[in-house]
Amino acid sequence: MRLHPTLALLAVLNVASALHFYFESHEKRCFLEELPSDTIVEGHYRALVWNEERKEWGGKEGMGIQVEVQELASGHNVVNTRGPPEGKFTFTSHDSGDHEICLHSNVSSGSWIGGSEHIKMYLDINVGSSKKDMSDDVSHVTTLATKIRDLNTKVKEIQLEQKYMREVEATFRDASEKTNSRAVWWSIIQIVVLVGAAFGQMRYLRTYFEDKKLR
Repeated sequence: MRLHPTLALLAVLNVASALHFYFESHEKRCFLEELPSDTIVEGHYRALVWNEERKEWGGKEGMGIQVEVQELASGHNVVNTRGPPEGKFTFTSHDSGDHEICLHSNVSSGSWIGGSEHIKMYLDINVGSSKKDMSDDVSHVTTLATKIRDLNTKVKEIQLEQKYMREVEATFRDASEKTNSRAVWWSIIQIVVLVGAAFGQMRYLRTYFEDKKLR
């Protein structure tokens, strides 16, 4: 997960990672997660509010957390929901690329006496780790069959990741080839200009000497 450029929070999340951060009740915290297509992402969060009288972090009655997820390439809103101070959200990426995950409180800065509230947020992101609840399967598959299914799911996730990396490499290769081609043409243009300038100077000097009868 890469931090949104407008934020001052630094965080690096891998396939399964957790962190905590602080913000005000009127602020929004956003992260960028680069995902392959058709990838399941599950997030767990827990928000605590600072109690100045008790000098400790705790829950706040009536507070909720708004979760928004957007695919930046298409502008499609994948998630837009409000939940309790502690909850989770799940979504599946439709397109490969950056996904913006934003969280903020449903309480504005003027809703509570004393201005904005100080919020401490715990966030745990799991990419590609969700799977179907096997308790709902009436066929009662065996442990071996479950492991095989999990293995097939992991293989599919790896294949999707490899496909996305090939797309990124192809884009980078095309950009490099265009840059190299432009560099070659620029070098050729420079050589032609230098040869032309030298030829022009020689003709000018020859004419100058002939006019001055110095040849």
